[in-house]
Amino acid sequence: MAIQITSGSKAIAHTAANCGIDVVAAYPITPSTVIPEELSRIRLQHGFEFIAVESELSAMSAVIGASAAGARAFTATSSQGLLLMTEALYNASGLRLPVVMVVANRAIGGPLNIWNDWSDSISQRDCGWVQLYCKNKQEAVDTLVYAFRIAEETSTPIMVCFEGFYLTHEVSPVDVPSKEEALSFLPAFKPKHALDVSKPELFGAFAGPAVFQDYKQGQNSDFLGVFPAIEKASADFEKKFGRTQFALSEQLFMDDAEWVVLTMSSLAETTEVVVEKMRRQGVKVGLLRLKCFRPFPKKLVAKALAGKKGVVVLEKDAAQSSEGALAHDVKEALFEEKACLPVLSCVCGLGGKDVPTTAIESAVRKLIQGESGALWV
Repeated sequence: MAIQITSGSKAIAHTAANCGIDVVAAYPITPSTVIPEELSRIRLQHGFEFIAVESELSAMSAVIGASAAGARAFTATSSQGLLLMTEALYNASGLRLPVVMVVANRAIGGPLNIWNDWSDSISQRDCGWVQLYCKNKQEAVDTLVYAFRIAEETSTPIMVCFEGFYLTHEVSPVDVPSKEEALSFLPAFKPKHALDVSKPELFGAFAGPAVFQDYKQGQNSDFLGVFPAIEKASADFEKKFGRTQFALSEQLFMDDAEWVVLTMSSLAETTEVVVEKMRRQGVKVGLLRLKCFRPFPKKLVAKALAGKKGVVVLEKDAAQSSEGALAHDVKEALFEEKACLPVLSCVCGLGGKDVPTTAIESAVRKLIQGESGALWV
């Protein structure tokens, strides 16, 4: 391993290359542009195929074809670029192709906005892709390495999500595993099925009413079963590289917490400051950071929140006429486990709006005072 002082995007590009990717197809969109840009620059050094396409839909279509042919395939995008891929995202998951994609999270227009929130990837929460949200650059780099292993073991595509600008453009030290280290951790990609002229197979065949629902039910069952693979890959990475990993969630001061802040991504690091401050003031508050948003770990969330007095769900997305998507899932998890506690859905940080520690502390105190429902901060 080698410490590099670099941006998050360049660290991601070199990590992907070191993971032995065979094909990259991408179309530039801020703030993920530097990832394919750097990959195109180093493609000859690493010997992978780089396909410069005319749109994000074409990029996803190209990596679907590459993956179906047995290649380790990778792409990256953001915002409206991810939305343009929507049609093909369902094909990738439905065909059980282990494509890995990095999403540099950015707001969805209009109005036009290039700054960070989670609206893009959250909008694709039902398309059958695993979604892992990283709180800093190092976690994004580490997660990308074992994302290939999880995807290929479970035949499930994965989005590794990290925040645009905050993490893509920040320049700071990051430990990027070398190619030798990454490949010693990753098994060679041996697809169960692949397009091969010497052994013809058909992908994406027409499925009528007699089989379609059964197929989707099987896909859903397998999707809900990826948790052990995520936990095993994360644990194995930690053992090999010596860096603490969080597979599904991270918990801080949760053992004796009466009140909880639940969030994801880099918001967790800001929230840690608030939690530690309020602890010093005698307020028993804890932090539950979800790393895995899809599939949603319902039982984990319900167990972590059992016996608590209330939870603030802090998220950078909003569903029009409703609360945030994360809060909705938290309530569903609590309902299914017959747990009843106040949930305060806090929408914040949309379009790059700053989320100061004072805003988070204020939300916690409003929860303690009995407020619930939806709050925009």
